[in-house]
Amino acid sequence: MATKIIFFTVNGRPEQAEFPVDCPAQDIKDLFRSAAEAGPHDILKLYNPKGNIINISPSLEPNSTHSCYKLEVVAADCNSAELAGALGFDYLLYGEKVGKVGNKTNRLQGLEKKILIEAGETPAVVYEMKKQVDSFREKLESVEHLSWLGLFKDLSEGTHKPSPFYHKRTLHKTRKECEHVREKFLQMSSLEVSEEVRQYLKTPTFDNWQWEDAEIMVLLQVMYTDLDFIAAFNIEPEVLQQFLFEVYRRYNNIPFHNFKHCFCVTQMMYGLIWLTDLKSKMDSVDLLIMLTSAVCHDLDHTGYNNAYQINARTELALRYNDISPLENHHCAIAFEILEKTESNIFRNLSMNQYKRIREGIIKCILATDMTRHNDILNKFKSILTAFDFTNKDHRDVLMMILIKVSDISNEARPMEVAEPWLDCLLQEFYNQSDVEKLEGLPVTPFMDRDKVTKPSSQTGFIRFVLLPLFIELANLFPCLEQHIIDPVRKALDYYTEMEKALEREKQNRAQSENAAKIKEATVGTQSTADSLTDAAPEASKADAQ
Repeated sequence: MATKIIFFTVNGRPEQAEFPVDCPAQDIKDLFRSAAEAGPHDILKLYNPKGNIINISPSLEPNSTHSCYKLEVVAADCNSAELAGALGFDYLLYGEKVGKVGNKTNRLQGLEKKILIEAGETPAVVYEMKKQVDSFREKLESVEHLSWLGLFKDLSEGTHKPSPFYHKRTLHKTRKECEHVREKFLQMSSLEVSEEVRQYLKTPTFDNWQWEDAEIMVLLQVMYTDLDFIAAFNIEPEVLQQFLFEVYRRYNNIPFHNFKHCFCVTQMMYGLIWLTDLKSKMDSVDLLIMLTSAVCHDLDHTGYNNAYQINARTELALRYNDISPLENHHCAIAFEILEKTESNIFRNLSMNQYKRIREGIIKCILATDMTRHNDILNKFKSILTAFDFTNKDHRDVLMMILIKVSDISNEARPMEVAEPWLDCLLQEFYNQSDVEKLEGLPVTPFMDRDKVTKPSSQTGFIRFVLLPLFIELANLFPCLEQHIIDPVRKALDYYTEMEKALEREKQNRAQSENAAKIKEATVGTQSTADSLTDAAPEASKADAQ
């Protein structure tokens, strides 16, 4: 069986991992977890020699001792770590080779005896570790293909894979899926996220693809904490956790407008708040409005845009009289979540504060309807030269601009982060245009798979929508030039070149097809001439007879 060998360091200590090329991703993560001496709910990240986070998965590129990866625990349960340290043992009880399981058991027994002598009783953490070793042995004995990697993986657990075509009946997350993520999130919610990750979270270069849904909820919790919302608005941690879980639950399994998109928009908003030092320019209520609006801005999106809702006369279009049906629905779902006491992060605010926050969130989410794009941008341009942070109307327009920028900011991210998002968006677009054709509805031109290519979908959008919007925001905050405008210009160059390459390929294909037709016609003409030449003597001979 083919295997991969990965060289990496943990706290400066060299390690080596070997696993089959077809090894399940979760088993590989568990292998690295054991090497890092991490508990089952700590968050691990792997860095390449350039310092970029890379995915711990079967697609890991093999390396050498000269190009070691670096493994770090970026969020850990400090209490468990302190207890383990106080008891004088480590967590690396599993991560060597199959033949050493007996040694691990002996090690644990020896440690248990030592603790009994020193402490007088066996701590609960030791019983937990004994259970893990027993589970480990059982898996080795009963599941051959797992080898020695399956430490915490539940073998009865299925992997949720949404259908590539998102029918309405399969939109919503299953209860089992939600409960699994909820359990992981609650187990992780007390983890201390490293300062390095906290700083990384404030940058537009943040890579969402390396984080699972439960981890993403931990990062959203960090945002509320680091902006001082917990203390300023008396938000109880368990209420924030329930709010974030309900938000996760109400984002659907669709290609683009899903929970990860919610996180990306929120993370960009969070980054913009720090990059532009809005904490010193706007009060904390406005910042809370902007971050929460970003979290909720696409709740229960079905994967079909407003044009489809209106043309198909859906329930949403009828309910909201064809006026921003999706955005109105996102707002309604947000406040449906906030109406529940256990998930109302605003429940300790005064009536006036709540009224102001509700008004602000509605205003921000409705601003994400792209049919209002020009009106909002022109309004911002008109006040830009005399912009006043003490003027509420000016601040309201800025908040709408900021959520709009955050909502369509993927191209401001590194290409390896942004391009997969474009693939997801096109999949959602193509799904819609396919349904429009099946239902006999007007087909949205920029979604038609027969007319739109990957680069053509972006060049016009970047040139006429993204750049004009981003440039106006940078006129107010010049520091954003390097952070969001330069990357967007590079993206435009990238897709322009891709479009030219596709056009050249199309022309070459057309020339080849024409040449083949000409050749075929020439061969056909020659065959006819040859047939006539062969037939002439026969005809003369027949005439002579």
